[in-house]
Amino acid sequence: MSSEDMPQHQAPEPDSDGESSRAGSLSRSFGSARKATLGKSLPGADLHLSAPTLRWGLLAVAAGAVIAALVTLFVTGFDNETGLEAHSPASPGGTVLDKEFGTASSGDCLSWTKPDRADLVKVACSNKHLFEVAADIDMTRYPGKEFGVGSRFPDSLRLTELKEEHCVPAVEKYMGGSFDPRGRYVVGLMYPSPDGWNHGDRTLRCGLQFSGSTGTPLPSTGSAVEHDQSRVFEAGTCLGINQNLPTDPVDCSQPHAVEIVSTVDLGARFSSGPPAKAEQDKFVEDECAKSAADYLGSAEAVPNKTLTLFFDYLDARSWLAGSRKLDCMIGKGTDREGFAPITGTAKGDILINGQAPVPPPNSGRSTPTPLPGAAPLPQPR
Repeated sequence: MSSEDMPQHQAPEPDSDGESSRAGSLSRSFGSARKATLGKSLPGADLHLSAPTLRWGLLAVAAGAVIAALVTLFVTGFDNETGLEAHSPASPGGTVLDKEFGTASSGDCLSWTKPDRADLVKVACSNKHLFEVAADIDMTRYPGKEFGVGSRFPDSLRLTELKEEHCVPAVEKYMGGSFDPRGRYVVGLMYPSPDGWNHGDRTLRCGLQFSGSTGTPLPSTGSAVEHDQSRVFEAGTCLGINQNLPTDPVDCSQPHAVEIVSTVDLGARFSSGPPAKAEQDKFVEDECAKSAADYLGSAEAVPNKTLTLFFDYLDARSWLAGSRKLDCMIGKGTDREGFAPITGTAKGDILINGQAPVPPPNSGRSTPTPLPGAAPLPQPR
């Protein structure tokens, strides 16, 4: 079954930061499942899998976690058990206890290793980092008493509203109007701790993060302004599995949904406007089939391991924002929507649902076991 034969359902229009499109896109059917076997039929090759399920799942979403994450996605307070406070140098309240956060401004990249972010530091954006600051916004400049002296620390709902009101437009401006709401990055907000708030700090820091499936930021290298926003991973990366959907990168020895075999750059083939879906699919299918054969050592390796080759689709919004890349992935579809758990890299021996895959017979039908003493049956050519 070709992608044109598979049913397509429109995703809802995205809200200002594209989060509704992420939730809605889970309902679209996956039109890019392919028989990457040079004509051989694969078990499960015609399954209807959700494209953005693969994309944002790739991004990771276990279905239930997505909706919950959308409410407070990347609204991260800078608070920790050591009592470290994040004061702006100009704010009242005494000494600045954390110069790194308190002085972070547009274009700065931040990183940390501890769960409480007590070791937060500024790093060069060319190095691995977890947050890129798009703007620092002093809320005391806004009229009213909400952010005045003695005002109450905002609750999570209000912080989410502040992210929508201030961070989404700040990120759009920082990205020069070319932000891919379905790409690698999500809009993030960092804010003072309650103690910092009580000492007068009202500065919000809006920025971009590479999202994980649970809201945990993943390491990113290079400034978002200068790089392709496509959400892609290195070849050899395995994406974990939760509720039959792909999640975050894991070691391939752990259960996973798909394994990345390569990344295709559509910019190498299409140089003008967004390519038609049929043209895009044909190019990506051919490239993925070649790279899968190279990755595994032969064109027969994919069907012999009873796997299927998958890839996604770049829509016009992503294309116009500058995204050009898609991942080629191999996995095992289930009888229902989603993926079966795979253990081990496809370059070696794997288990699917705990069982070793059985290669299909060359003739397409079972060959009976010879009776004792009988000559072996001739193999089909």
